[in-house]
Amino acid sequence: MLDAAPFQRCFLDHANYYARWSGLAIGIVAAQALSTLGHVEFEQRVVFCITAFGLCAVAGVLLADALTLLPQDAVRTASLAPRLVRDHVPPRMGPLIALQGVSLAVLLAITAATASVDPDRIFSTGKVIAVTCNGMPASLGPWPGMHYSLPTFGALAIATPTCVWALRRIAHGPGGEQQRRNRAWAVTGAWGLLVSSQQLYAVLMISVSLTETGCAGAMGALTFWVFYPLALLNLFTVAWSLITVVAPRAVDDDAAKGSPDDE
Repeated sequence: MLDAAPFQRCFLDHANYYARWSGLAIGIVAAQALSTLGHVEFEQRVVFCITAFGLCAVAGVLLADALTLLPQDAVRTASLAPRLVRDHVPPRMGPLIALQGVSLAVLLAITAATASVDPDRIFSTGKVIAVTCNGMPASLGPWPGMHYSLPTFGALAIATPTCVWALRRIAHGPGGEQQRRNRAWAVTGAWGLLVSSQQLYAVLMISVSLTETGCAGAMGALTFWVFYPLALLNLFTVAWSLITVVAPRAVDDDAAKGSPDDE
């Protein structure tokens, strides 16, 4: 009877870790299951796998935040300074991930607008881009038009407002300053994992489509100077986000604010 309480307390103390790791594990299992859908083309299966893994990672982090034990202080003190979300997210990676999210939405909107349209095959619209090669019409693909980007838009529509709500809840909720930062970093990492992995695959699809033939012209140079560096940046963001989800460790208050210790 005496050992039950310490064991339960120990489990609850680490429940947030278990939830985050379980989200990643379930995401891997779900991606593996979706990869075996033989009746779905390969590119679409990859989109499903990446989307499922990212959503499971976000769900695991949100569950972990809900299971996080908050300190129950006997005396509460109020601060005159308002709590802001931007003070809790990663000072450098937070704005970068937000910029990647915006650029992903813009990129997918552009690819959807430039994709070829086949009125006779509605559900296959947006798979290729029509170009002119040596005076002859040609199609380049796979192109991340609406056929491939619909799951991405759906995932962003679900995860983005949920993560924003979670960040606001963390910033204005109870708990120590360092604990709130750790939780906010985990949420930022989960959303960054979803965004950067989706953008990485979209950029790779564009790069392959534009470089598989000599008909791309100026777009081929754009691929070399823009899309390849963007792919490398997304690889870095994916790695950072994954590490942050597994073990979020926010910098201390003074380092985050860039000010020296006043004590």
